[in-house]
Amino acid sequence: MSSFARSALVATAATAIALVPVNAAAWDRGNVETFATVPADAGNTEGLTVDRDGNVYVTTFNVAATGQNAKLVVFDPRGRLLREVPIAGSSNELLGLSFHPVTGDLLVADFGNPRVLRVNPITGASTVFAAIPVDPTLGSSPNGINFDAEGNVYVSDSFQGIIWRTGPHGGTPVAWVNDPLLRTTGTPPFGANGLDFNHDFSVLFVANTGDDRIIQIPVSAGVAGQPSVFVNSINGADGLFIDKETDNLWVIANQSDEMVVVDKTGRSIAKLGDFDGLDEQGAPIGLLFPASNTRFGDFVYISNFALDIRTVGLPQAIDSQWTAQASKHTIARVRARIPPVAGLPK
Repeated sequence: MSSFARSALVATAATAIALVPVNAAAWDRGNVETFATVPADAGNTEGLTVDRDGNVYVTTFNVAATGQNAKLVVFDPRGRLLREVPIAGSSNELLGLSFHPVTGDLLVADFGNPRVLRVNPITGASTVFAAIPVDPTLGSSPNGINFDAEGNVYVSDSFQGIIWRTGPHGGTPVAWVNDPLLRTTGTPPFGANGLDFNHDFSVLFVANTGDDRIIQIPVSAGVAGQPSVFVNSINGADGLFIDKETDNLWVIANQSDEMVVVDKTGRSIAKLGDFDGLDEQGAPIGLLFPASNTRFGDFVYISNFALDIRTVGLPQAIDSQWTAQASKHTIARVRARIPPVAGLPK
């Protein structure tokens, strides 16, 4: 190539670069803050919820603490530690938790001893709210917890592919939905996970983690219809909630360290957060294997599970070496804002 042709090519490329607008990035991932750091002895943080006063509650999942109770860790609205209490009668592996909108009970899903516990949020004392039946072949994994307009309780079972339902005060659960779409042979090996109703309770949406899917279950007069796939390709779809003003789904993608927002048609309209390494104390910067999310006020709070899945006998994931290196576990938060995206219909 002649020097003249080379100069012309460089000039053309420079002009093309100059014409690209400065806001041409596909996604504005927002500013992910570290809201709170969990005490070192607590373990990995998985379940997360916020009370009406803005206090943030997380449960722990600590595979190394065999024979010990898992913990409930509580922070005030400014991220200051209020208390850390063992949950009496629990295993060392807890997943979802939520306050009942009618009774006020704090309900916690116990993965290690399949049941839902009613927990005193001050002392950690507990009673059994619902014992989950166990298939001896599949096992059982109570995971996400949610409620309908009447206060009935819905619990996702990741291994059995069941949505269990009880009345507002617990008792023997009924298999409300049992469907292959709620099971998985993928990785991580959790099927039904986070779940939430749309604004009029006509559809229950359920994340299938191992299949990277959101499943929709139509509901009529409290009766479940046939589940179907709502949308695919959310990498490790985990916790989720639905914005009741718009029916947008805010879904944690635990294998791509982000939160994906999908509108009611299934179109992705935002990707928020990312993993930006570890700080000098070994805490995640941004999101690292996030698990649960919930909105309170102007923020979405997210638990950084940061689990090295090799410790539970699974093959390495792309973030496994980072999670093994992390020495602190955190709660992150990001503003509940959907940035503008070019070409999105009004």
